[in-house]
Amino acid sequence: MRTKIFLVTALTALIATSAALAGNGNGHAKMRYSFLGQLTATPANGGVSITVEGGNKPALRAMLGQPVTQTFAYGTSTEFLKWSGGIPAIVQAGNLSAGDYVWVHVRAPRGATLAEIEQQQAGLVGDHGATLNRPDKPLYLFRGTLTSVGSTGVTVHVTGGDHRAMRLLLGTSADQTFAFGGETIFLLWQGKVPTVIDSSKLVVGDKIVVRIRASKGASLAQVEATAANHIGDREPAAK
Repeated sequence: MRTKIFLVTALTALIATSAALAGNGNGHAKMRYSFLGQLTATPANGGVSITVEGGNKPALRAMLGQPVTQTFAYGTSTEFLKWSGGIPAIVQAGNLSAGDYVWVHVRAPRGATLAEIEQQQAGLVGDHGATLNRPDKPLYLFRGTLTSVGSTGVTVHVTGGDHRAMRLLLGTSADQTFAFGGETIFLLWQGKVPTVIDSSKLVVGDKIVVRIRASKGASLAQVEATAANHIGDREPAAK
């Protein structure tokens, strides 16, 4: 699944880059910001509204401290693609459906704020359907209290989690350290509203949820050495 998404993302990014450079001759001064999320509504009136769930490093950096629901501009130079079975088709904005997962690729100056990025017309919006490809690795979910934050990992006093995670902890200490990396998404929850943060904003003593995708049958050490996909601070329990 990772390989397929990477190839799809790489191709859409290449198309987005070409479209943006063709649309303005000053493309060398700009960089690509890519946001992944679910459409909140069919695009209309020059805006694409999504609930952001991921993106490349520049995009995630721009999202720090911002609400996850954001609206990006589009215009006559924006290309809309709808993917099916790994094959893209050029469509109109009105052919996209609320709830679909989309990549929004925008070219903007390096270090631009989120507001500045959103004012730039997207080069490409790629619709990947109502569900993303099934992950090729199982989820290991750990819940507990954050006891420390390092430069590459978090230490958690684990008090719960999913079946796979709890099985790994049998006979071991409840205090465990989990790795994170450049692609890890950090979310701070305020009630039911999450905001993207970085690791420096995690608060020792808070309830925390760590989600890791690792190989089936992996040992606890292997799971802990795999960079977490998501780390949620004060994340409410699923209902």
